[in-house]
Amino acid sequence: MQAARAELAADLLDDLRRADEQLRETTKKLAAAVRATGTSLTEIFGVGPVIAGTVIGEAGDISRFASRDAFAACNGTAPIEVSSGKRKVFRLSRRGNRRINHAAHMTAVTQIRYPHSEGRVYFDKKAAEGKTAKEALRALKRQVSDAFYKHLKADAARAARGTGGPGGHAGNDSAASAAGSHPKTPALRPGHSRANTHPTTAATPME
Repeated sequence: MQAARAELAADLLDDLRRADEQLRETTKKLAAAVRATGTSLTEIFGVGPVIAGTVIGEAGDISRFASRDAFAACNGTAPIEVSSGKRKVFRLSRRGNRRINHAAHMTAVTQIRYPHSEGRVYFDKKAAEGKTAKEALRALKRQVSDAFYKHLKADAARAARGTGGPGGHAGNDSAASAAGSHPKTPALRPGHSRANTHPTTAATPME
């Protein structure tokens, strides 16, 4: 009986090792595919190949969204007003593309973890204004959605001009430069989020 259990455990361990190796290979292929798009999404703090690939794949042609508000409404990061009398209350929208919504959520959570990120500064600002932690997170997710939209629009504009660079960097392109890296912002170390984020810099616009 003991020998059978040991054999079963060994088989399960082999399965886990194979699955882990397949996951590593898939992640490498995804990272290469994302780099090949020339996207600048990975310049956003907390966005790695997995999140960038998800946003690119789910958003499709960004020109179908007339504005960042339309994009936010589509991915569910635009809060819904549920007022009662004179009191205005906003709740989380359960509508829209849940994959992009999850990508925005993971990016926001990653930013909150690091005090040096602009996302954490924005979150703390909302908390100081009296927002609950959930309300502040929802507000940050909307900011992340706006950053997704801004970068996707810039990427599309570069692609139309035929000036996109490898890895999403566009040299002196004004749109990308305005949302680019911050030299004083420390980089993330690999594996700092459940979404497999990679070293990035704070590019999420905070208002």
